Amino acid sequence: MKKNDEYQGKKVLVMGFGISGINAAHLLVKLGANVTANDKATPKNNDIVDDLEADGIKVITGDNPISLANEGFDVVVKNPGIPYDNPLVAAFVKQGTTIITEAELGWQIFDGHLVSVTGSNGKTTTTTLTQLMIAENAKHQVKYAGNIGISFSKIAEDLGPDDTLVTELSSFQLLGAPTIHPHIAIITNIFSNHLDYHKTRENYINAKLNITRNQTKDDFLVINWDRDEWQKIAQRSQATIVPFSRLNKSHEGSYVEDGMIYWRGQEVMPTKDIRLIGPQNVENALAAIAAAKLSGVTNDAIKKVLTTFSGVRHRLQYVMEYQERLFYNDSKSTDIEATEVALQGFDRPVILLAGGLDRGYTFERLVPYFKKHVKAMIVFGECKDKMKDVGNQAGVPVVESENAITAVPEAWKLSEPGDVILLSPANASWDQFPSFEVRGDKFIEAVEELTGKKEQ
Repeated sequence: MKKNDEYQGKKVLVMGFGISGINAAHLLVKLGANVTANDKATPKNNDIVDDLEADGIKVITGDNPISLANEGFDVVVKNPGIPYDNPLVAAFVKQGTTIITEAELGWQIFDGHLVSVTGSNGKTTTTTLTQLMIAENAKHQVKYAGNIGISFSKIAEDLGPDDTLVTELSSFQLLGAPTIHPHIAIITNIFSNHLDYHKTRENYINAKLNITRNQTKDDFLVINWDRDEWQKIAQRSQATIVPFSRLNKSHEGSYVEDGMIYWRGQEVMPTKDIRLIGPQNVENALAAIAAAKLSGVTNDAIKKVLTTFSGVRHRLQYVMEYQERLFYNDSKSTDIEATEVALQGFDRPVILLAGGLDRGYTFERLVPYFKKHVKAMIVFGECKDKMKDVGNQAGVPVVESENAITAVPEAWKLSEPGDVILLSPANASWDQFPSFEVRGDKFIEAVEELTGKKEQ
């Protein structure tokens, strides 16, 4: 942690009692700020409030009172998920108050080597692979943090100038991180996500590009080269561009040619030896390889990670095999693109569990993937009728169920030895579950109850 006097004597409001908000509030006290913490909800756990108040922090819960905009705050540290049209946030925007996210605060105290990952899909897997690869050859600490579920600022406190931090950063976090400056930035891909928050695709792209906004030619932007649009987006960065390409569209970075992964012309390993399944995980591996090679990692270290790492929870996670059926938990597939790439990872018949929150999307583009890969479907949630219609268009048998839990025994009834039973919903979870993590955990519990076995 580097010394930072910027907050000494400043009046700071922290909005949101998530992990990052609580850590930010305590850190700001250490930095000499006068801190108020506010959450619209009243925490069920009183220990949270007690710990904040014990640190001299004023706590306001149960509302975002608009009167806080009149209390002269110098800085607002906002939970990334709170939109800018929230009345209190909008009031601060109108009066020109500095509004940042905890990721910005973490960057302000970090003085080591920063590698940052963003993108619509694949962020967590790429972040994890990158951290594991760099750690294989490192003589100093290599940690990960950020949107992966670990507070950036909390980890940054404990790292020194020789240490490396690999951070997963969402578009929401990057919107409030105006000075963040990774030496290596990774953009895995950009689709059309979170437009309810960002309003337009261009706003979403601009938020993502904050990851490279402060980079110079001495830094590196590792970016997916397999779509023309992403190549054009790369031109908006001042960093040295390092492409990765599963479709062999560039040899300037990491790429695949004839089933072999290369780094700038040098063989690294065959794609078939990657333990993670699916073309999206080849892309995640390519992105991580590029960052690792730029960090001086050996091919042997890269191979060790890619041949042993079995996946991040809820992201095409292998759960178990039972009576020659394979169970996979891909609850993080909250959009159409993620389910497309998940289905492409299997050469066995798939019993697909899909559905969830109705965001107004239609799913016709899934028809060819269903025709090619899906043997039967179990649909649930607000979108079940839409998912059923698409299944019918593809000629796939469809069974309706209540949710991702009740769908498990229904899928089992339709399965045969050699089949894959896959939860890959193509929709958010919020119609029935508080998060995709809870949905995935409940799915695994249902599989364990069905089989009498524990996840592997």
